Amino acid sequence: MKFAVLDFETTGTQSVGEIIQVGLAIIEEDRSISRVYGSYVKPGTPIPPFITGLTGITDDDVKDAPELDEMMMELVPLLDDVVLVGHNVAFDFHFLQNALDRCGYLPFQGRILDTIDFLKICFPSLTSYQLGSVSAHFGVTHDRPHQADSDALATALVLLKCLEELYELPLLTIQRLCELFTEEDSDLGWYFDGLLREREAETLQPEGDLTFYRQLALAVGDWTELAPPRDEHAENPLANLSFTDYMDEVTKRLKDTLPQYESREAQDIMINEVMTALAEDKHLLIEAGTGTGKSLGYLLPAIYQSVRTNEKVMVSTHTINLQDQLRERDIPLLTQVVPFPFKAAIFKGRGHYLCLRKFEHKINKKDFISPREDALTAAQMIVWLTQSESGDDEELNLSGRGGDFWETVASDTDSCLGRSCPWFRKCYYHRAKHEAGIADVVITNHSKLFADVKAGHQLLPAYEHLVIDEAHHLEDVAGKHLGMHMKHFTVAHTLSRLYKDSRNGQLPALRQILQSSGSEEASEWSGVIDRIYPDLLNVKETWDALSDKLFSLLPERSDAGAGEAGQLVMRLIPARKPKDWDELVALENTMNLTLSDIIRKGDKMLNEMRDQESQSSADSLVTDISGLFKDLASIREQVRFFMGLNDDNVVYWLEANGNYRSKSLQMYAVPVDVSSQLKELFFDKKKSIVLTSATLSVDKSFQFMIDNLGLNEAAEEGRLMTSLLPSPFKYREQALLVIPRDFPSVKGSVGDARFVDTLVQSLSEAAKTTRGRMLVLFTSYKMLRQVYDPLKEALASQEITVLGQGVEGGSRSKLIRRFQDSAASVLLGTSSFWEGVDIPGEALTCLAIVRLPFQPPNHPLAEAKSELLQAQKKNPFMKLSVPQAVIRFKQGFGRLVRTAQDRGIVIVYDTRVIESHYGKYFLYSLPGPKMEHMLTDQMVPRIAEWLEDGGAS
Repeated sequence: MKFAVLDFETTGTQSVGEIIQVGLAIIEEDRSISRVYGSYVKPGTPIPPFITGLTGITDDDVKDAPELDEMMMELVPLLDDVVLVGHNVAFDFHFLQNALDRCGYLPFQGRILDTIDFLKICFPSLTSYQLGSVSAHFGVTHDRPHQADSDALATALVLLKCLEELYELPLLTIQRLCELFTEEDSDLGWYFDGLLREREAETLQPEGDLTFYRQLALAVGDWTELAPPRDEHAENPLANLSFTDYMDEVTKRLKDTLPQYESREAQDIMINEVMTALAEDKHLLIEAGTGTGKSLGYLLPAIYQSVRTNEKVMVSTHTINLQDQLRERDIPLLTQVVPFPFKAAIFKGRGHYLCLRKFEHKINKKDFISPREDALTAAQMIVWLTQSESGDDEELNLSGRGGDFWETVASDTDSCLGRSCPWFRKCYYHRAKHEAGIADVVITNHSKLFADVKAGHQLLPAYEHLVIDEAHHLEDVAGKHLGMHMKHFTVAHTLSRLYKDSRNGQLPALRQILQSSGSEEASEWSGVIDRIYPDLLNVKETWDALSDKLFSLLPERSDAGAGEAGQLVMRLIPARKPKDWDELVALENTMNLTLSDIIRKGDKMLNEMRDQESQSSADSLVTDISGLFKDLASIREQVRFFMGLNDDNVVYWLEANGNYRSKSLQMYAVPVDVSSQLKELFFDKKKSIVLTSATLSVDKSFQFMIDNLGLNEAAEEGRLMTSLLPSPFKYREQALLVIPRDFPSVKGSVGDARFVDTLVQSLSEAAKTTRGRMLVLFTSYKMLRQVYDPLKEALASQEITVLGQGVEGGSRSKLIRRFQDSAASVLLGTSSFWEGVDIPGEALTCLAIVRLPFQPPNHPLAEAKSELLQAQKKNPFMKLSVPQAVIRFKQGFGRLVRTAQDRGIVIVYDTRVIESHYGKYFLYSLPGPKMEHMLTDQMVPRIAEWLEDGGAS
């Protein structure tokens, strides 16, 4: 088969627009590229500046180009008897059919394939399927992105990479892929059908080091064969090695492994402090700024402590990102430099691991909701199984509906068959659990830490020493886990998985199996299922009605100061229940009774089925359904707890999105103060807990964290060490902070016209001076929207792109990638951009902070904490609002300087930092940048001067 890879550049989108350039690469049957055809095309309209910005094609380039029909005379013969390929081919195909029609040719009748489909299937772990990043990943030279001939060639090379990959896969995997696409009469199905026939004709088949089991090819064998890191009978490698000697050896090996390695004072202090805390059973609060190298700062002592004493050390991070970074970057390095074998295992929440039993069942039964998308996701996963050693969903790039697909095949406690599962020895979750069991250091996350406590320590291996990284999030996560949080969708999803309609759902599937068995019990059980259906529909109706009523309590206003678009928030106060609350409680009561009835009938039936050995085909269904009944029971308890509104130490509130209405409803019930629970569950129970983060102190003091995390008693008993590490960066030379002291001020979350105009003008001038590369942090989404359009306009002539969170669509990481990829751009972000975003080096030169990041005082949790402080005769503003805002401000500031080479400017447009009595806490908490305040119009010249003289002055 011969491929023609097509790419058009056009003046507009799908339906309108003219072709301005065409590129076509021909791939022959022997997979060689025989020719690349390219031509400009003269459009009937001028090229919009946006398109010129994207493609670099100007009106000059096309003024003498051939007209459309001249170009088509050359193109059409090349399309004879080929398979047409494109990257996102629907776009190019639409323009092709249109052009054929306009120039009097017959429409293209051949087969059409999309390289995006191929990439998803062959490379399920790529982080982006954009042509530019894919080419970069494969090292394909793609010299002129968004120019048609260059794009066509790059796409052709990418297609060849995919074909190569398909020829490396074992035959079994190709057979499974082929099965997935047979049902639908698609060109993709036609391609795999042909590929299978071709592969079956070959005598030698690649097998690699794969395990073949129950018609799937896996990259892993049995986890039961995994050996512990060291021989149990051998002498302890640290028996005669002091910590100092161990560190000397490690440092020597670090220098051999990383030529650029130099020991950093802050990291050395940290290593020793952490070691002291672990060895002397003390708790430690340690603030380590960017660049300290804090992962090694706690991992090196943790490994020593654990191997020497034979006691596990648990490490917990807030984000899965950091967990993955430790797995991919830090642990491989430590494996090289630690002078004896050790094991560090990553252990995530159960839902991150694939359940092979559910996956096998789903693809064998083709239990797909949207056939085309689900078949593609299943294909991705079949190939991924030949590559993955962990079965962890973070390795997969699941787009669109992929997330819903994952939920149906993720591992979970309630539907696990344990040892009686045919997949038990291959199971990814049990592999991770076993690895954690034999490891010296286990890396988990805050959520799993609390889930483990709630489950009576059934989830994690036992531990006495704990390191908490990103510890400034501990209090929030604790609140969510020790309280409750439930979404409308969770309930709806559970109900529809049990029964969607008479053909879809787990109960209808079970009923079908029962019908075909024809035994007497089977017909009794079918009767039970038939009686459960109307009950489930009743619960769904009651739940929808309850959600609607709860949603209608929310104040109708677009910007509730929550920082994100359309978020609505409302607190429910036990002493002042909303009017007509009794009606809502009555609905909850109906729902509760019906649920109890369903669960009683259902459990009785499932227990009878379990006692009957013969029901083998229904085994896994019975397990899954009984899991869903357990979910219903926990939903019943949680809704009752929330609607009861009867605990004064708990804050109850509702959140929803104005656009999605009651479908987006979320219920929260969080303890106002978690410090006593943290103290009981962790600080009293564990020998040593190390808490670290770049932001734990406020104005050089740890008191705020000590109060909030329940460490006061440990401090009084002398069991708490604290340490503020010096910064490894020369902030006075690397960062300049400027404050325009005559800048207009703002009341509330919306700026008046004068404020917005002055801000847009100042931002655009600063952006011209720094050539974009600017991150602007807002505290309210509404203000971001106010600035977005006028700023975009002001910078259009300078060819500086403006990207806005929530305006462009797309996830946070996609926005960051776009920001890093485009040479000159300004990124506007709200709450989630204040921390955890890593944009090192050239991409970011200027950080603008529009307002000090105070939390909206009307947020229910903030409100309740303030009331509690007032009752204790303390000042909530100074005790809560300021410290929280200072910590976020420091997080924001930390975005700027990420390496010893970075240089940058911070502009703080909020004059409160120099005018108010609390402003000094913000400035004193920073790691010592050069600070200057001046009039607004002096600011840009000062920035230009500072950037030019390399900060020497």
